[in-house]
Amino acid sequence: MVMAAQFESLREPFIVMFAIPFSFLGVFLVFLITATTLSIITFLGMIMLTGIVVNNAIVLISYINILRERGQSVYEAVTKGARERLRPVLMTTITTLTGLMPLAISRGEGSEIWQPLGITMIGGLSSSTLITLLFVPTLYAAWEIRKTKAGVK
Repeated sequence: MVMAAQFESLREPFIVMFAIPFSFLGVFLVFLITATTLSIITFLGMIMLTGIVVNNAIVLISYINILRERGQSVYEAVTKGARERLRPVLMTTITTLTGLMPLAISRGEGSEIWQPLGITMIGGLSSSTLITLLFVPTLYAAWEIRKTKAGVK
């Protein structure tokens, strides 16, 4: 509801939320690779992951909307927006992954509790960043073009 109020639309929040399931795909893939099981800590990691994924997608979509308001075409706004917001999204992801790496690879005392959190976040962020940077702008462009063809303002 907050995103619907921010974007003054239901379409953009849907596009933002569309990236979340793909982050869970990365989580479950890394769970299979590392033989990690679901636990309260991994669910905590998924909640944290959802916040980062939504933030990255909002940064991208809101900038594309700004470019559209400035009169750029859908194609120009999406390509320029994705190119100019690549750095902030990657910086968020890389700093988070770097900060979580010691947590994920630690073997010390108590690591059995916190290691799944790091693994969850690393797997989910790796897949969701790719999806956020590729699929979210594509979905936005497809919906904008479809809206334009339908004649809806």
